[in-house]
Amino acid sequence: MANSKYEYVKTFEVEDEVFMPNLIIIRIDGRDFLRFSQVHNFEKPNDERAVNLMNSCAVAVSEEYPDIVFSYGYSDEYSFIFKKTSKFYQRRASKILSLIVSFFTSVYVTKWKEFFPQKELRYSPSFHARAIICCASILQAYLAWRQNDCHINNQYETCLGMLIKCGKTESEAHEILKGTQKQEKNELLFQQFGINYKKLPELFRQGSCVFKTEVEDIVKYNENGAPVKRLRRKARIVHSENIAGKKFWNEHPCLVKELGDFEDDVCKIKADYVRSFLFESKLMPFTWIVIRIDGCHFHRFSEVHEFEKPNDKQALNLMNSCAVAVLEEFQDIIFSYGVSDEYSFVLQKETLFYQRRASDIVSVIVSFFTSTYVIKWKEFFPLKDLKYPPSFDGRAVCYPSSNIIRDYLAWRQVDCHINNQYNTCFWMLVMSGYSKSEAQGYLKGSQTREKNELLIQKFGIDYNQLPIMFRQGSSVFRAEAEKTMAFEKGSPAEKLRNKVIVTHCNIIEHSFWKEHPSILDEEPQIH
Repeated sequence: MANSKYEYVKTFEVEDEVFMPNLIIIRIDGRDFLRFSQVHNFEKPNDERAVNLMNSCAVAVSEEYPDIVFSYGYSDEYSFIFKKTSKFYQRRASKILSLIVSFFTSVYVTKWKEFFPQKELRYSPSFHARAIICCASILQAYLAWRQNDCHINNQYETCLGMLIKCGKTESEAHEILKGTQKQEKNELLFQQFGINYKKLPELFRQGSCVFKTEVEDIVKYNENGAPVKRLRRKARIVHSENIAGKKFWNEHPCLVKELGDFEDDVCKIKADYVRSFLFESKLMPFTWIVIRIDGCHFHRFSEVHEFEKPNDKQALNLMNSCAVAVLEEFQDIIFSYGVSDEYSFVLQKETLFYQRRASDIVSVIVSFFTSTYVIKWKEFFPLKDLKYPPSFDGRAVCYPSSNIIRDYLAWRQVDCHINNQYNTCFWMLVMSGYSKSEAQGYLKGSQTREKNELLIQKFGIDYNQLPIMFRQGSSVFRAEAEKTMAFEKGSPAEKLRNKVIVTHCNIIEHSFWKEHPSILDEEPQIH
């Protein structure tokens, strides 16, 4: 396919490859899960079903991505550790963390009813993710740090919850616990509430590990109906008091082989030292940030879910609806453009969203988009079940000027036209009897005019009369569209409220930006 004059914008993309032999750890955390747990009435201090849902998601992630060797999680966080020889996604940090957090989120929403059959999911949950790059010795310190955090937080929350249950206010309970040590909290629980902390479920005290071990599994039945068993590597959940201990680690040869061995036990946990291995990049200040997300293996996803070819209107409207939800959730996003299974979100130039940390921005937007996609699926496909969790990957790119950000968006719209015209011709040829390889051969080297003539002469289709959403994609932004009544100093006053809208228009031409100067904070030109 032909390149456009806007292709130069790709030069602003920066690769974030993690070099071997470093280990890659992806840690995900629930975004504002304190509020999420309150809204959904999770039990305090621990909700066993909520923790088991997190564990079930971690198992699904481990089974989906074989390069993940070991996972550890508690509460609303999980860490996924890739084998040291992994070449997953060419070891690009942003791609890996966005895909893991997206798939985890997708499974979380998909499995919600399995664990909470009586509770409706009231809004889209989301997670953010970070990458930690380290060697085996730092991995040991990292795991010791996370498990120690699990213990400290759980012990504190258990004490806090019991104090509140016996009549203390939350602030009074916090004051009682202020400055207390581990032993003092244990004594408080035992003396005041008869609770032996060490007898509480290890699920809460120790957190959960997920890794694959060889188990006998039935693979088929022979002609006599007897089961045929084979050894298979299967993910399982394990609870251990010291996951960073030499004894635990070296008991599992698969962990030693794929991640390295632990020579000594960790004596002292240095959290600040471990944090220094966070793979973090802050995006350049005063530049336009674009977060582009793409459906992962959506060619297969569209086939499994029988999307209409070359365009499925409902699938596109679902993507648009998710983009609207993203703009409504994150006020720093000022514009987005989408086509097919991709969407680009533009953040305002001065944004300090997540202190411009690339990993947080990418992961939160990808996660929220994924969550919304799954939740809204039945709204757009009421007669189709979601056969497996969809996922998206994302990346962040900075552009230094409004002219270049417009060229970026123009590039995506030109791509929309090129791909849609080709796909329209391709699928019309296939539906008329050509094989897929014959259709590709027929279209090889053809230009825009030739494709238009093919559609007219062979199929009676005027390409320019096809639905504009297919030809030009979708633009989502805020417009002053709603009047609301508000009271100021006791008197009613009419106000304009910004509303997120979806339009299908030419964003390549300067006329669009002239009509909407507030999007990029450009003053209208006076002639």
